[in-house]
Amino acid sequence: MPMRSDSYRRHLLLATIAAVLLVLSPYAAGLARSAPGTGFEEGMTLLLEEDFGRKAAGVDMLAESSDPRAESILETMLAGELFYLKENRTLVQARPEGDGFAARAILGDADLGTVAKRKLKKIAINNSLRGQLESALARLRLSNADAGVRAEAVNKMLATVTPESRAQWAGYLQSETDPAVQAALRAALALTVLRDGSAGPAERRAAVAQLAGHLHPTVRNELARLLAGEPEAPIRKAAQRALEGIDARLAWLDFFETFFFGLSLGSVLVLAAIGLAITFGVIGVINMAHGELIMLGAYTAFVLQQLLPDAIGTALVLSIPTAFVVAGLVGMAIERTIIRFLYGRPLETLLATFGVSLILQQAVRSIFSPLNRSVATPAWMSGAIQLNAVLSLTTNRVVILLFSLLVFAGLALLLKKSSIGLQVRAVAQNRAMARAMGVRAARVDALTFGLGSGIAGIAGVALSQLTNVGPNLGQAYIVDSFMVVVFGGVGNLWGTLLGGLTLGVTNKFLEPWTGAVMAKILVLVFIVLFIQKRPQGLFPQKGRAAAG
Repeated sequence: MPMRSDSYRRHLLLATIAAVLLVLSPYAAGLARSAPGTGFEEGMTLLLEEDFGRKAAGVDMLAESSDPRAESILETMLAGELFYLKENRTLVQARPEGDGFAARAILGDADLGTVAKRKLKKIAINNSLRGQLESALARLRLSNADAGVRAEAVNKMLATVTPESRAQWAGYLQSETDPAVQAALRAALALTVLRDGSAGPAERRAAVAQLAGHLHPTVRNELARLLAGEPEAPIRKAAQRALEGIDARLAWLDFFETFFFGLSLGSVLVLAAIGLAITFGVIGVINMAHGELIMLGAYTAFVLQQLLPDAIGTALVLSIPTAFVVAGLVGMAIERTIIRFLYGRPLETLLATFGVSLILQQAVRSIFSPLNRSVATPAWMSGAIQLNAVLSLTTNRVVILLFSLLVFAGLALLLKKSSIGLQVRAVAQNRAMARAMGVRAARVDALTFGLGSGIAGIAGVALSQLTNVGPNLGQAYIVDSFMVVVFGGVGNLWGTLLGGLTLGVTNKFLEPWTGAVMAKILVLVFIVLFIQKRPQGLFPQKGRAAAG
């Protein structure tokens, strides 16, 4: 029995020691990370030195320390924001603010408030140290868990790889599992071979073959240098073929990028014109206030972001239905109070809606001031989608393109499948017959005008993500909207879609050759000539209305 008791106490003691070690292990790990033996503290001290060589040694120590804080410190130093307080030589991150600097402690991240310039000393860097910082940061990012970060780090280091680092790159490649990062590492290895004067012809030819098709600018520059100075004819031919293949791919990618920006511009034109196509096609009203309805939608997005400053993404999403309602109600009010008395008198309608546009512009100037306002872009619409080393698509334009297609599909479905859509199509094709069948044409006119105005408001929300919001926002799109409607065919949704995308793509392909202003003039001349040949547009109306 005593033996069992002693065994029990021993087990209890061992369990207690294990629990204590488990609790203390994070603190022990933290002490180990900041211990001078790891190089982190010593590297931080060396950064305070005036000698650039000692600073460089400090950068290397930080990069080799495996401390998680090292990357942010080196980034701050590279950005020129690393300072120390003269009174106690404490490292801080400082940015200009008013007459002083907004300072934050590097270790501990304590906010130090605004510090006078005379109390700070900047950690100066030169070009050599800047290159070393970039290389050190790239090495740190090569151990990142995100494959995209690792690939970007390798691509940033391609310009600085040396033959002496071949073994290091080979080691990275051996331990890498992601195909994209592996391709970047193979390119780095091939560059170390081409930059090595002692590499044999067969090895250099294999390196050229490895780089064929790689689109990074450093790779193309290296192949061009090799082509100009390589004594071996087979290697020069291989480099020439690789360059021609790269240039062909770059030409296609440039074409695709221009085409994408054309589609992006076209999607904006479709959004701006689709509401006008409905009102113009069904009611036959030339609404010169359509641009101001777009403007109201953009200001709706701005107001909602002011009401929800901590949730700009949510505010932007909520502004879509809100802008539809606001612009739609304003449009219905215009139709009920002005346009309903002017049906059949197009010139007077044009003048009246032009007057309404001036009133709306002045109202916005009185409420929001004449200054342009900025609508913030949420994080999920910011940045770019990087497809390869030379091609990236801005996220906000991709989102707006998809959004435009979604709005178009929803509107087409509404007009095709709903009862109000059936009535709208009936009034558009033959107003007298629709009335004879019991359709309340006046009600359909009001709803149609409200629907077109609401879609203009949605277009304004989309435009707020591409440009500043101001009283003159709508004026920039009213002429383009009419061109899209006339070119596509009055009252035809598919014509509006195809017309808007066609004009956007044409404009973007003309701009590099003629300039932005001349491109717009040429597009206008093209539409005038096209209408002379085909007055009803790409997709003319069908039915009795077409004859009328």
